[in-house]
Amino acid sequence: MTPINPDPLSGEDPPGGGGEEEEGGAGWSWGSKVPVKVLKAHSDAITAARLCCNDRCILSCSSDCSAILWDVESFQPLRTFTGVHSRTITECALIPYSNRMVTVSWDKKMVAWDLETGHVLWQMKLDGLLTSCSCSADGRLLVCAVDPQNSVYICSASSGQMLHHISNHHRSTITQCCFDPQSQRVASVSADKSIKLWDLQAQTTTVSISSNGHFLCTASWDKTLKLWDLQGGQFRSQGGTTLQRGHEGSVSCCVLSADDALLVSGSYDRTMALWDVSSLSRTLVLKGHTDWVTDVSLSADRKLVASSSKVSSSLRFLHDKTVRIWDVENMEEIPEIKQRKSAEGTGIQILKRPLEIDTRRPSTMDGFLDV
Repeated sequence: MTPINPDPLSGEDPPGGGGEEEEGGAGWSWGSKVPVKVLKAHSDAITAARLCCNDRCILSCSSDCSAILWDVESFQPLRTFTGVHSRTITECALIPYSNRMVTVSWDKKMVAWDLETGHVLWQMKLDGLLTSCSCSADGRLLVCAVDPQNSVYICSASSGQMLHHISNHHRSTITQCCFDPQSQRVASVSADKSIKLWDLQAQTTTVSISSNGHFLCTASWDKTLKLWDLQGGQFRSQGGTTLQRGHEGSVSCCVLSADDALLVSGSYDRTMALWDVSSLSRTLVLKGHTDWVTDVSLSADRKLVASSSKVSSSLRFLHDKTVRIWDVENMEEIPEIKQRKSAEGTGIQILKRPLEIDTRRPSTMDGFLDV
């Protein structure tokens, strides 16, 4: 795979021909300043892609009714999970401290799988379309969102036994739900433009959640990305801080690093953006997907970014539905970023916009939440 963008500060496609991107195989593409690998196996839109197993694997799920566990080193599928769901798998989640994962689908099923054997451990059918799922950090609980009931279910990760049902939690579709790192609260975001936080012990809605108890990041169809400082409580009177010069399309997903220093967002404008949280500035734009970016994930050491995309509907771009792995470990060594850092240190703004890395080859897009 070769870069199509000779000017790293330009988002324009260069003239010239192209072809299909490489299929499978090991090794990174070094054509761009950010090494990237394209993983292909799904036959329809990919709805989620998550780094897991100590960042040695990626778990993806798709509208093709399957989930795939990928090996990061070889870039090959380790196991495909199929034959149970009959409609789009909307999300997948690894269950910590176990060899299991869970998938939810528009077919109303939540299914727990054994990662080694691919066998189904348990499954249950709820009363609506399942739009999102997440597992608590201690591996004990699962949460899923149900549409059109706008409800949240919390169950045992080991057996699927139902523990809590929060009915009519929102006024419209819940687009994503997740636990806080302490496994004490559930955050949900909805098409009704609200964010709610439910306390498991008090069994009531509260307002205190983050990756380390400090920040909450939300992304929206209104093309905005907001960072909420919940520790100090300023959000009550001031609301969230909008990250400036964001995406040109609706922002579909976002994830914060464990130390709250780095934020990654994905958008319907087909790009991913990396943000420096301390300065609230966007430092790097990654281009390569030829359709909406549906999910982003960040490794614990902040060296890898995983992204996924839907099926391209454009005749110009016929080959998405891919998972991509981006090696951003050495992005600070890119000359343009070093120049920006130096300029920030002296108070001089040299770059008018963040560095854009485009890895596409030319050929004959209600906010999600992550904490």
